[in-house]
Amino acid sequence: MSGGVRLEGISKRFGAVRALDDVSLEVAPGELVALLGPSGCGKTTLLRSVAGLEQPDSGRILVGGKDVTGAPTRKRPIGMVFQSYALFPNMTLRGNVGFPLKVRGQAVDRIADRVEELLDLVHLTDQADRFPHQVSGGQQQRAALARALAPAPEVLLLDEPLSALDAMVRTRLRDEIRRIQQVVKITALYVTHDQAEAMAMADRVAVMNRGRMEQVAPPLELYDEPTTRFSAGFVGNRNALELPVTDGHVGFGGALRVAAPNGGSGRAVAFFRPEDVRFSANGHGHPAIVEGKMFQGSVTRLHLVVEAAGETARLYADLPSREAAPLPVGAEVRVFVDAANVRVFPVDG
Repeated sequence: MSGGVRLEGISKRFGAVRALDDVSLEVAPGELVALLGPSGCGKTTLLRSVAGLEQPDSGRILVGGKDVTGAPTRKRPIGMVFQSYALFPNMTLRGNVGFPLKVRGQAVDRIADRVEELLDLVHLTDQADRFPHQVSGGQQQRAALARALAPAPEVLLLDEPLSALDAMVRTRLRDEIRRIQQVVKITALYVTHDQAEAMAMADRVAVMNRGRMEQVAPPLELYDEPTTRFSAGFVGNRNALELPVTDGHVGFGGALRVAAPNGGSGRAVAFFRPEDVRFSANGHGHPAIVEGKMFQGSVTRLHLVVEAAGETARLYADLPSREAAPLPVGAEVRVFVDAANVRVFPVDG
């Protein structure tokens, strides 16, 4: 039975570095929450604290309603999947999957049944008697996932499990991990620095920065409604313009005009996504020059230069590739952004 995870005021220092700063998070039974953030933000330290591989300086960790803060790893109802797979090279995939059950002293026939069940779940039955070096990286990671699930833990912890794989395998295995997590109905914490990975897999995404939680929200809410300047800049590949505040508004020529944030100084930062830049053929908007183009399949990203009120800004704008094709580098276009699609924060926010 999958249990939930509750983190209450977790703090951790390494010397003068505050790795975790009063972090609280609740993960419901059967939910997958992605811990997303740049390197050094504290996400792996938080995961290792849940696993018992790090001991927090303060706070509590509860799994299935039980306080496990001081419990050793072997006493916690968790399974963990590492970036490096950590398979035993001298064991077959079958042996690796069955190993945690063997050390727990389970009956041989029960181990065999459970291993076959898991090998089938991760689609490795045909490779079961091969050694790790005889299979691909993706197959090794699936074996590592099956091994983590073997003892039927309440919580699955995954620490950047796909970062060592190439892009095509990573996307395929991402979908497989999510499928397996939903089939097993296990609670999961998933560490990644890849926002596309987090948004595709998670029920909720917890954005971390400098040891603190910036925002915890479902992917669509996080994408559409960032609540902090860091979330707005980190998620969604947004344009960011630092602009003056005039008469309670932030504006840039005819390209955008939106209410300024409360409590800010004379400047603010306006965030908006490349797909929210609109192109006008009727004189609406503001002139911009196409400085570059990047074909991305169905979408082409245009690099635009916009000037207004003595300031120059460079923007990204996404267009369907068929619409972008007739626009050469050097072309002049007119662009605007609807106020509803702009998020504005104080410069010091």
